[in-house]
Amino acid sequence: MTASSDGRGTGLCAGRVVIVTGAGRGLGRAHALAFAAEGAKVVVNDLGVGLDGAGGSSPGPARQVVDEIEAAGGEAVAHGGDIATGVGAAGVIAAALDTYGRLDTLVNNAGFLRDRMLVNLDEDDWDAVLRVHLKGHFLTLKHAAAHWRAETRAGRTPVARVINTSSGAGLLGSVGQGNYSAAKAGIVGLTLVAAAEMGRYGVQVNAIAPAARTRMTEQTFAETMAAPGEGTGAFDAMAPENVSPLVVWLGSAASDGVTGRVFEAEAGRITVMEGWRPGPSVDRGARWAPAEAGEATRKLLAEAEAGAGLPVYGAR
Repeated sequence: MTASSDGRGTGLCAGRVVIVTGAGRGLGRAHALAFAAEGAKVVVNDLGVGLDGAGGSSPGPARQVVDEIEAAGGEAVAHGGDIATGVGAAGVIAAALDTYGRLDTLVNNAGFLRDRMLVNLDEDDWDAVLRVHLKGHFLTLKHAAAHWRAETRAGRTPVARVINTSSGAGLLGSVGQGNYSAAKAGIVGLTLVAAAEMGRYGVQVNAIAPAARTRMTEQTFAETMAAPGEGTGAFDAMAPENVSPLVVWLGSAASDGVTGRVFEAEAGRITVMEGWRPGPSVDRGARWAPAEAGEATRKLLAEAEAGAGLPVYGAR
């Protein structure tokens, strides 16, 4: 396992207990391994379903990651519950507390895709994607927050961290991914609210918008996500392991004071996303007539930053 650029763990998360949802493959697996390499005890949550969330669940992917962590000398436990249900979300929090006696960091990563243009998007596919991404984030966050609030009220204010997973699709839109984009945009809103509400309990909440090679991207964006040729020695820019160092730092005590922020993470690049902010504005001090409002709006748009509001065509 690689936890630092030279391949050695630094103990950044020693003693911490971390939950990673959707940790059987891709980004979640990379995060779980990276946390373990930095000394954390990890709850590896994964249902083991297909790319579209279909098919029977399987404990295999989560168990394999636990085996990898244990083979490297770390500590981990598998959890196969569905975090988009109240029982499953409460269960993954209980798994950390029952196994290790504490919870320090929650990484919400679980999700899947059901891409369609809006005119072809079935209601069930809309509901399923919103359920796993947005409701799954909410429920684990809710149950973790209840635990951390109880700790604070008992005089044991935690040094707790939550890292949510949004997407470039959620920040700027992505054609053919209306359900996914809406869910990921909702996660940003949820992150901002949670950061404001949970700071009093010693909890910092941030979100990442990663770009990496996973089951969700390697087919749709095959050329962009391709690994470099074997033996070339080139940097594998789209390896999911490139995203994990930022996630591990955000999940550690070292990130003190960083909350309510969204970060893009891709290859060797980290970007602080600044979100919506006021642009050109006009106030006439009275009600507009529709035609006058339209004329004023066109003038404001002409003053606005070039390219603002244009969608990015690609899921992240």
